[in-house]
Parts: sequence; structure tokens; C-alpha cells
Amino acid sequence: MVTAELALASIGAALACVLLAWALALVGLVLRCQQTAVEVARQEARGDRAAVVRALADRPRGATVTVRRDRERVRVLVELAARPWAAWLPTVPLSVGAAVQREPA
Repeated sequence: MVTAELALASIGAALACVLLAWALALVGLVLRCQQTAVEVARQEARGDRAAVVRALADRPRGATVTVRRDRERVRVLVELAARPWAAWLPTVPLSVGAAVQREPA
């Protein structure tokens, strides 16, 4: 009887570890999207197109970046349909934004 309980507890612990690792992978993707949004917004506010292109090249694969400019601010939205590890896992929509004051020209 103890063996069956130990086996079930081991399977539960393994599943919990896999779920935790999957959640940490999602957190890593959110942080990469946030880094991209902040960097693109900062460089757009400065008017540095070459740095914007470099920042966009570092975005997570599959992420879309939307830049909106108005008189005072630059707003960047990074969206990603995250599917870490495997295509058969559920898709998690991630959306991260950043806004920066425009720098004087």
C-alpha cells in the first residue's frame, strides 16, 4: 500500500515540477517581451532607427511589435502567442507595453 501511495506522490511531484518549469518559461518570455518594448520605446523616443532595428531583431520569435507615436509619447506594444516547449501545449497570449516621453530634437 505504501508503494502505491509513493508512486502516485512521485508522479504528482513530477507533474508539479513540469508545470512550474512551463510557468517559468512563460515568465521568461514575458520578460523578453518587456525588454523589447522598453528598448524599442526608448530608441524611438531618441530617434535612433539603427538601435530600433537591433532591438526588434532581439524580440522573441513570433512576437509582433506595434509602435504608436503622438506629440508627447512613444507607445510600444509587444504581443506574443506563447507556446513554450511544444506546439500541442495550450497557447498563452502575452501582451506587454511601454510608453516613453519623446526627447527634444
